[in-house]
Amino acid sequence: MPIAATGELVAEAAAQQRAVAAFNVITLEHAEAVTEGAEAAGSPVILQISENAVAYHRGRPRPLARAAAALAEQAAVPVSLHLDHVQSTGLLRQAVDCGFSSAMFDAARLPYAENLAATQDAVVWAHERGLWLEAELGEVGGKGGQAPLDAHAPGARTDPGEARAFVEATGVDALAVAVGTSHAMTSRDARIDHGLLAGLRTAVPVPLVLHGSSGASDEELARAVAGGIAKVNIGTALNIALTGAVRDQLARDEQGVDPRRYLAEGRDAMARTVTRLIGVLPQRRPPAA
Repeated sequence: MPIAATGELVAEAAAQQRAVAAFNVITLEHAEAVTEGAEAAGSPVILQISENAVAYHRGRPRPLARAAAALAEQAAVPVSLHLDHVQSTGLLRQAVDCGFSSAMFDAARLPYAENLAATQDAVVWAHERGLWLEAELGEVGGKGGQAPLDAHAPGARTDPGEARAFVEATGVDALAVAVGTSHAMTSRDARIDHGLLAGLRTAVPVPLVLHGSSGASDEELARAVAGGIAKVNIGTALNIALTGAVRDQLARDEQGVDPRRYLAEGRDAMARTVTRLIGVLPQRRPPAA
């Protein structure tokens, strides 16, 4: 089927009071696993390629993006392509030519006024080219090997009033909010501030996005979607599945040198993880009280 548009998948999920899962892919095996796992779950999905993944591929987004697009076209479920956590305006300006329908422009590391101005410029550029744009307010933390922010550090959580003003001033299509998760967590003990999430859901007129979702338990993820999250970003959980399966295969076959054997095990493990995590997300959330 044709490649889906991220904005349409997220809007449909929000309208149906559920969330769409968005998985970060680094290799072709990641992208294959995500599409296969989504097909097994019978669910739409978003393939995300981050700026860090682009850097891993020598700064060239097009080869992996084209491979992901080919998989999306052949998938039995709607699949979209999203450029994630872009800090470089140069990379953002390659998004449309590489086949992305959406991008997440990340200026959350900057002071509020600078984040606001940079995001305004990014939104204008993106919307002129039909690109759906997500931004972040507050700071989820944990990107690029940095330690997670302390839960009570200034700016670590998204303020509802500030978020409403930010969305109105920038015109962003979705907002990633900092409510207690962190990127690159290998444990699943993050505690989401559900009271804050409820306030954000009331204050912010665009879909809310949860980053760092690998660090939250199944119960926390389900509750976050019930509380208003419409897009759930997952990355590290796939890498844990891939790495564990590869290690197990190499331990069983110490003399093996064919990467297809261990990468196939890793791909299958990631696909199972995708199917399971999609199944965790509730299909509808209860109406606000």
